Amino acid sequence: MMGLCGLTNFSARELRDEKLLHEMSKGLQLSGKLDRVLMERVACAAPERKLGILPDGLVAAVIGQPWWSDPKLERIARERGEGDALGEAYRHYGTGLLQYLHGAFTIAVLDDRSGRAFAAVDRIGQESLYYTVAGGGFVFGSSADSVRVHPSADSSLSPQGIYNYVHSHMVPSPGTIYSALCKLPGGHYVEYDGNQTYVGSYWEPLFDETNSASLEVLGEQMHALIFESVERLSKGRRIGAFLSGGLDSSTLAGMLAKLQSGNANTYSIGFSASGYDEMGYARTAAQHFGTKQHEYYVTPKDVCAIVPEIARVYDEPFGNSSAVGAYYCAKLAANDGMEYLLAGDGGDELFAGNVRYAKQQIFEYYGMIPLILRKRVLEPLLFRLPESMGVVRKALSYVRQAMTPLPDRLEAYNFLQREGAEEVFQADFLATLAPEEPLFLQRKRYSTPQNASTLNRMMYLDWQQTLADNDLRKVGRMCALAGVEVVYPLLDDPLIEFSCQVPSALKLKGQRLRYFYKEAMRDFLPLETIRKEKHGFGLPFGLWMVEHVPLQELAYESLLSLKKRPYFRPEFLDRAIRLHRTGHTAYYGELVWILMMLELWLQAHGH
Repeated sequence: MMGLCGLTNFSARELRDEKLLHEMSKGLQLSGKLDRVLMERVACAAPERKLGILPDGLVAAVIGQPWWSDPKLERIARERGEGDALGEAYRHYGTGLLQYLHGAFTIAVLDDRSGRAFAAVDRIGQESLYYTVAGGGFVFGSSADSVRVHPSADSSLSPQGIYNYVHSHMVPSPGTIYSALCKLPGGHYVEYDGNQTYVGSYWEPLFDETNSASLEVLGEQMHALIFESVERLSKGRRIGAFLSGGLDSSTLAGMLAKLQSGNANTYSIGFSASGYDEMGYARTAAQHFGTKQHEYYVTPKDVCAIVPEIARVYDEPFGNSSAVGAYYCAKLAANDGMEYLLAGDGGDELFAGNVRYAKQQIFEYYGMIPLILRKRVLEPLLFRLPESMGVVRKALSYVRQAMTPLPDRLEAYNFLQREGAEEVFQADFLATLAPEEPLFLQRKRYSTPQNASTLNRMMYLDWQQTLADNDLRKVGRMCALAGVEVVYPLLDDPLIEFSCQVPSALKLKGQRLRYFYKEAMRDFLPLETIRKEKHGFGLPFGLWMVEHVPLQELAYESLLSLKKRPYFRPEFLDRAIRLHRTGHTAYYGELVWILMMLELWLQAHGH
């Protein structure tokens, strides 16, 4: 895992304090060597060849997998290092350099003459940046832990951050779990002028549905773009591929096999639990492409062993239980000598693979009924009928959801929305925050793309939250814990731009998810893969917690500890345990997991 951190506009004593910069660097949780620079008004740490120091007092740092569309800058990056290339780009283009910088990155440029700073993350948010203004200066880092250790930084917990975590199972940007820290959303930059910060967007997708190319031509273009991305990210590296057996991981495994002439390595994990094991699909893809397949079955004992460590390595609470599977799969690859892994994240969000996209389309049909007919006939009639009738209950459920506008409707099954925040949190705690904030943020992001279809708006919302703040954080941090780097070929900028030109009616055809992608890959992927329903590395935590006593004890003891904190109503935590024991084991198991991970994170980070 790569990381960077730094500060500007503090006293000379702080800026020359090697111990302080060392403590900030420890918060990055890196294994590799860092270069450090301490000057009159700025200090910075970044990996070797990622830190550039220019004669005119500019300091430039970059991490990730960046590439330049400017040939001169790409040559400088190759010959002198990526930090020098960034510094030269800033001298030549200023903040406009972001139009020439592509791939996954976090960058920072500091000016020792003025104390100013400029930082940004890539378009989707594959990499992270946290920052704060404190003590008269600017502190930043690619992890929250690297920023909060600064003595001037306020590291008190944010009640809003805790609420947002329970709502979204992570803390969506730009907020964080800490009151005074912010994190940049994908496609954004932050400037510090010596007194305050300004945050702006440098990229938004341009959805254009006018592409008249045939499905065959579009398919050939997509195939070529994916191959080019895999080729660039794989070149000169000891690299393998995650393989779940789904569309995206199978595609990348096939591309890697083509590049490595039968020597490609693929890595899969399974679960010995009914309805959770996807190993058969992974084996089908591995056999189809002739990869060297490596497999591991995760056990309840494995979960007990790694959960406290997972809580520790995330610098904010993180409630996605599939992090366990991602870790053990990455560890399997690391133990096999791999230095990098290809991950298929992004395909569902670019080419319409999430079930909710098709489901929301069903509700959109209701809006096609003339308004006068809905308001004067259908709705008055339905709302007068008794809900005890099964068919009426289903019809009312459909109409009520259809009457709820997007993106609010996406939260129809959110636990907090269904239960009510007042039933979950203590009244005094709830009074310190804004329960509507997560939904306000979703509305803002949903409305951001110009001239976009309903489908494209939902996918853009997922780029900002489901991908950037959840899936990419999950895979990236678990790979770092396992000791391997991860790259995401499907999130390459040219492929993202291409996806914006594919008509929505081809991405989602009626209720057929990934229609265009599947048709384009029909001659490349096994038929079983094309027909497979989406699954992923879901963890049977709720089921295992019933059977495995140590896992149950870990979970229940965590919830008992959580009762001692001033956040949740004690009766809610008791009910969560009771519902898991007597209700829907898998559903309430996820709720218990989210609460357990919050408590374990609080303990691991000294709160």
